[in-house]
Amino acid sequence: MTLHRFADTVSERCRRPLLRARVTTLQLNVGLRCDLACHHCHVEAGPKRTETMDRRTADRVLALLAANPEITTLDLTGGAPELQNEFRQLVRGARALGRRVIDRCNLTVFDTPGQQDTPEFLAQHDVQIVASLPCYTSENVEQQRGRGVFARSIESLRRLNALGYGRPGSPLAQDASASGLRLDLVYNPLGPSLPPPQSELEGRYRAELRELFGIEFDRLLTITNMPIKRFAHQLARDGRTNEYQALLVNHFNPDTVPELMCRHLVSVSWDGRLFDCDFNQMLQIPAAAKPVTVWEIDDFDTFAGEAIATGPHCFGCTAGSGSSCSGALR
Repeated sequence: MTLHRFADTVSERCRRPLLRARVTTLQLNVGLRCDLACHHCHVEAGPKRTETMDRRTADRVLALLAANPEITTLDLTGGAPELQNEFRQLVRGARALGRRVIDRCNLTVFDTPGQQDTPEFLAQHDVQIVASLPCYTSENVEQQRGRGVFARSIESLRRLNALGYGRPGSPLAQDASASGLRLDLVYNPLGPSLPPPQSELEGRYRAELRELFGIEFDRLLTITNMPIKRFAHQLARDGRTNEYQALLVNHFNPDTVPELMCRHLVSVSWDGRLFDCDFNQMLQIPAAAKPVTVWEIDDFDTFAGEAIATGPHCFGCTAGSGSSCSGALR
């Protein structure tokens, strides 16, 4: 399958090319160090990775946020973003500018050395947490993420609930709303299949986590496994690469295209390069529009109306109900 096939499919099925709308979110990959090395990880993060954002790059990102008020959200990912040196500086700076901050958290990071106060820090700065929990049973979680991860994740969720995350109101938040500090969970399939309907699976998660552990959360986000990096290696090892790619292509849903995250998001790497999404960043597919680094841009409105770089993996975002960093699209 050729690199341009996805763009052709969008043009043919939607009768218009895939173009960027106004940028409202900067998603920063703050660094690739992580306390886990999950089988599905599309960034191939792990404890031995050393790539991390430096102060100069973090300061430039905050300067761009200040100069571009239309960007309302700073979305921090990794690796484990909390383990990167500039994480707290970015949180404080973005919140001081009145921007929403998302922390894409693996939950186990909270019991690693030096991170014991991180849940309180996040609550005090009203940071939205999007936490990975690929199942509500220990067997499935540990098959994907490693031994002992499920119990550690449950303990972290209990800590977050105690701080007001996923519950009404929190005295620790600077501007907690009536719904409290936001806690979303993320599901992704164990193998080469599409996620089940998001609303139905959310109901099962809510019932199981509440009954067994007393845990509450706001929303469940279902995300499709992208056929890149570690998951691509797994598919190749099992001889299922073509099967999975065909599944994604055959379930292309044109109704998902208007809501694709790449239309409103720019991805920034730990070293300041710009990409059309986090998956393109991991494949080193540069942004279709210029400029290409945070030091070459002042106004993100220059991206509006421009083409978006695509590849075969993009079918993962449009298959079935669609998939984005905010869950299902339809």
